[in-house]
Amino acid sequence: MTSQNDLTEAQISDIVQMALSDHVSFADIMREYGLREKEVKSLMRANLKSGSYKAWRKRVRTFGDRRAHYK
Repeated sequence: MTSQNDLTEAQISDIVQMALSDHVSFADIMREYGLREKEVKSLMRANLKSGSYKAWRKRVRTFGDRRAHYK
């Protein structure tokens, strides 16, 4: 399992892009980087502006309510 402290800037950037994508699930990020959903949210909070993070969480939550297998 990868620790957030062990990630390079390129890996963090890739994870942020994956998390922002509507086509990549938390399970996909877990398989590729070993980060749980909670860790991805923490990483996103640390790397996005407050408003961007809140908008992302709202989008993920709303979309997840509509499709159970999404994020």
